Amino acid sequence: MIEKIKEITNKKSFHVIVITIIMVILFFILGITILDYNENGESNMPFNISKISIISTSEGIDKVSEGNKWAFDINQNNDIFVYIKKNDGYGKTETIKSIVLDNFQIEKQSEKGEMKIFKPDTTSEIQIFTNKEENVENSLEYVAGAESNFKNLQISNQGDKLAFRYSNVNVASYESNEEEEINHAELLKKSGITMEDLKGTLSFDITINLDSGKIFKANVKLEMPIGDIIENASQSIELTDFEDVVFKRIKN
Repeated sequence: MIEKIKEITNKKSFHVIVITIIMVILFFILGITILDYNENGESNMPFNISKISIISTSEGIDKVSEGNKWAFDINQNNDIFVYIKKNDGYGKTETIKSIVLDNFQIEKQSEKGEMKIFKPDTTSEIQIFTNKEENVENSLEYVAGAESNFKNLQISNQGDKLAFRYSNVNVASYESNEEEEINHAELLKKSGITMEDLKGTLSFDITINLDSGKIFKANVKLEMPIGDIIENASQSIELTDFEDVVFKRIKN
């Protein structure tokens, strides 16, 4: 019996079969690993998104309209603050070099309005954002340093907050010659616009560049605006569940 086993195991075809089986198992394990990574991404990030705060509001911009006492173009604004926190359990020392926000896209249910991304306004001491054309950006790069100053697009190399505004510009208009006073908080409601006209999904990429040369990238999706902005002029929320935000390593 032992001689028979030796005869079989010494055959070239046996070795080919064994090697083939081992290769199939290895490729299967590799395939499962790749599928798991594509779905779940990095399991231990040096820096994570800890919170996203969103404030949804509306504003009326004065315009000229003959024969009307009041005339406004209406913007629906969403001020977004992304908080980046260091992962104390990462196990290695890493520092942020820069963080880039780009590839902004909006899937809207209505064609009303125009999507614009605004950086913080460095010229205003009162307001964080103003809808000026010089503040419109397609991408934002926060450069890291010892301290943060989000209005100047600076972030601490240990993490802090990023800020930008998504605005649905000129989503509605309102004109009137009958009212003595105008409550700007009611402009959306007075314009006759609906929540279906305002709703959309904003998506953008966030890329974390580290001083070590490692680069991580993820896509974030946010439903806009927050709450019933027509009935309640200002709505806010803090998001802390980011299971759907999958960071992948772009560079080691």
